[in-house]
Amino acid sequence: MRVLGVDPGLTRCGVGVVEGSIGRPLTMVDVGVVRTTADLPIEERLLQIARGLDAWIDATAPDAIAVERVFSQANVKTVMGTAQVSGLALVAAATRGIPVTMHTPSEVKAAVTGSGRADKAQVGAMVTRLLRLTEMPKPADAADALALAICHVWRGAATNRIQAAVAARATGGRR
Repeated sequence: MRVLGVDPGLTRCGVGVVEGSIGRPLTMVDVGVVRTTADLPIEERLLQIARGLDAWIDATAPDAIAVERVFSQANVKTVMGTAQVSGLALVAAATRGIPVTMHTPSEVKAAVTGSGRADKAQVGAMVTRLLRLTEMPKPADAADALALAICHVWRGAATNRIQAAVAARATGGRR
């Protein structure tokens, strides 16, 4: 399974692609960030990010996309920008018919480090170790995107099977 992880951000949107399956070694396909500058109007920043996400999806052909679920912070302006970029990732996935799943930061941390309260340094160190990289991906947004992809490879498949089973049960086995 090839998963594109998206760590939404208006200035730096982390993107990372991981390939693998449960119980097998994972491989990093690519990692980076889509950047915008604060001096541009918001609509131009969002357009740049949308184009960047489109280019990443087209270049890496993921089987699934994992996006960090936006959570409430004290800074409403930051939350709004993050939520807008998250929406771009969801639309890009839906446009192509690629399954998309949202994971909370604590789910990602728990999947990668074993603790939902791990800090950025611990997440980065485990991403480096799990993907057998020679150095930690930088900036942290890139490492976080890889962590999202890893989380989805390990948890997403099970979550999708559970959701399919629940849906089948609700429809009496019909899809």
